[in-house]
Amino acid sequence: MQRRAFVQVLGGGVILGAGVSGCGAEMPAEAIAAWSEAGREDAASADPRRWALGHAVLAPHSHNLQSWLVDLSRPSEIELRCDLTRLLPETDPFSRQIMMSQGTFIELLDIALRERGQRAEVQLFPEGAPGPKQIDARPVARIRVTPDPSIVRDPLFAQIKRRHTNRLAYDPQARVGAEAWQSMANAVRPHAFSFGHVDGAQPDMLTRHRAIANEAWRIELSTPNTFLESLKVMRVGAAEVARHRDGLTLLDPMVVALSKVGLFDRSKAPAPDSYAVSGQVKDFAKKMASTSAFLWLTSEGNERATQVDAGRAYARVQLAATAAGLVMQPLSQALQEYPEMAGPYADVHRLLGAAQPRQTVQMWARVGHAPSAGPAPRRGLQAHLRG
Repeated sequence: MQRRAFVQVLGGGVILGAGVSGCGAEMPAEAIAAWSEAGREDAASADPRRWALGHAVLAPHSHNLQSWLVDLSRPSEIELRCDLTRLLPETDPFSRQIMMSQGTFIELLDIALRERGQRAEVQLFPEGAPGPKQIDARPVARIRVTPDPSIVRDPLFAQIKRRHTNRLAYDPQARVGAEAWQSMANAVRPHAFSFGHVDGAQPDMLTRHRAIANEAWRIELSTPNTFLESLKVMRVGAAEVARHRDGLTLLDPMVVALSKVGLFDRSKAPAPDSYAVSGQVKDFAKKMASTSAFLWLTSEGNERATQVDAGRAYARVQLAATAAGLVMQPLSQALQEYPEMAGPYADVHRLLGAAQPRQTVQMWARVGHAPSAGPAPRRGLQAHLRG
């Protein structure tokens, strides 16, 4: 009985997702307060930097780690660094996705500053960029903020608080229209990336996309170090979620009950042939089968600045998708660069026509129609301020 319940919960696909899990469990209000607080007028919001940063902390981030450190000690300037205690050395060994997550933050910050009539002059890596293998404590960006009455506001601002990553099953019959595809492609244009997509007009290609995604998911779950890395940032139950307000959320009452009596062990990864793994693999395959469209972003080169800009471009694509009534979920697994993932990594690059090493697929995602998934926890602006 307990094993079947445990398998059912793991089969929900939320163990490695940053969304809310099941059975009517509610997200603690304090864990998502940052979503309602963004844009609220108070004494602190008189500083347009803080007002804009209240929106930037809503940006998507790998494993919802929110590795943003912000220094406001110099007037009219924002310095952004990466919190080196919030990395993913197993699933993201070269921190490419962490750098993209710095980019999503910068893009939402820029959009929000425009809304307040402020121009953001972004200087990436002002003290030099880290090497390709490991990031360091030097600033990711210094952003000069100046009033500019002529600044053009970005219509994507209206989508910042509506944007949520969605890991549910999608409606396989609901198509992404040509206008929506064009809107997403247009959103990329401030940044130099190739935008591609596939939908039901190419059923054979959809099958190949799904197969690679499924295999990459199986590998991540079957590789103990990568599975365990996710378990370490798993927040089980309302108390943990409210305390941490980051990481991967699991609110299913059954799992919470099992955890309280010591039957949900987060200290070791399940065996690759376990029911826990096979249940998630099957559930993920069902979600891929429900997916009738995929999109991707490809870059020339893979320098650190390119990775940051890829995050900026992805943030814009997701906001544009939200405006079109669509939902998205990154398929990060096949783009990860640990040894066990080498096969799917090569396969997805071949499938998408990205010639390695000159070109890199920076983002691959499913897109479609689904019920709202709701907001993920956020630590709030104060947790990110330094200096």
